Amino acid sequence: MERLVRSCYKQGGYQFAKKATDIAREYGIERVARLASNENPSPPSPAVIAAAEAALHQVNRYPDERVGLLTSALETRYGKYPFVTGVGMDGVIETLLRTLVEPGETVAISTPTFSFYRLAALAQGAGVVTVPRRDDFSVDPDALVRAARTAKCTVLCSPNNPTGNATPIEDVIQVLEGIEGILFLDNAYVEFSETDYLPLTKKYENLVIGRTFSKVYALAGLRIGYAFVPAWLQPFYLRAGTPFTVNSVSCAAAAAALADTGRVAGFVSQVKRWRKRYTDEVKYPVLPSDANFVMVDVAPRTGDEMVELLARRGVIVRSCRSFSGLPDHYIRVSVGDDWENELFVQEINSL
Repeated sequence: MERLVRSCYKQGGYQFAKKATDIAREYGIERVARLASNENPSPPSPAVIAAAEAALHQVNRYPDERVGLLTSALETRYGKYPFVTGVGMDGVIETLLRTLVEPGETVAISTPTFSFYRLAALAQGAGVVTVPRRDDFSVDPDALVRAARTAKCTVLCSPNNPTGNATPIEDVIQVLEGIEGILFLDNAYVEFSETDYLPLTKKYENLVIGRTFSKVYALAGLRIGYAFVPAWLQPFYLRAGTPFTVNSVSCAAAAAALADTGRVAGFVSQVKRWRKRYTDEVKYPVLPSDANFVMVDVAPRTGDEMVELLARRGVIVRSCRSFSGLPDHYIRVSVGDDWENELFVQEINSL
């Protein structure tokens, strides 16, 4: 019966980092530094947890299909933009492609980058065109426009996962003005950057900016993403979306998290401090980053080899081997708690 499975799912798929519990059990380590998944190492604030707990009392009812509580909180935070939501950034990407892309149409992706873009495009029956970045991992806007001019949707991650660098606003503008379709700009890590693309939404009707509560807002386990979309696109996105997608607990927690500006600022400060320390103290080359992680060149070792060596020392980092178009001698390292970061610096330098 396996012949019934679509060809795009017969191999590949998203590759996950090693689990902390598996590492601890395999090597007999009591406490593991979890620096592979770009999470916020601290739990949500008591106010956020209280909001989620209160919402639990009404989970016998379907959630608000228009997520009014969260939309109101987003408008309070950012102003009267058209917003849409999804189950994490992944859900936003899937619904956007479902809204826009017919089978056989093209999705262009700036690579190396987050592998789920390609998986979601293939699931929609799209043809995928990958556009390599320059040797320094910056975007070549001329090359991207040439390859993506007639694509239905172009995907650009900034700050980029896993390289960490942000694309200059003028390059994004060049892409927006050069393509005929939609530019999906993944801003999952934008809170850790000094680059703000939001003003571009006032001018360009082919720009969608996606964001998430999984990183700076410490809600990775509740899976909630959102996007700023052009007004013309919003009703079609809502029509294409799965009914009652965002659950009421996640919605309540996200709305409360938006108001918790002090905790957000604290984590951003922690990230910037440790990005500098990683750069200054790690003996391997650390690439400049605008995200809550850095990419480290561990040559002559491979990324997989370094992941295994660090795992034996209680540190979980991400090999970049699964990022198509990236040489196999990089690892991605998140900023975690101080003790986790200290342990990483100590152990990688010992190697």
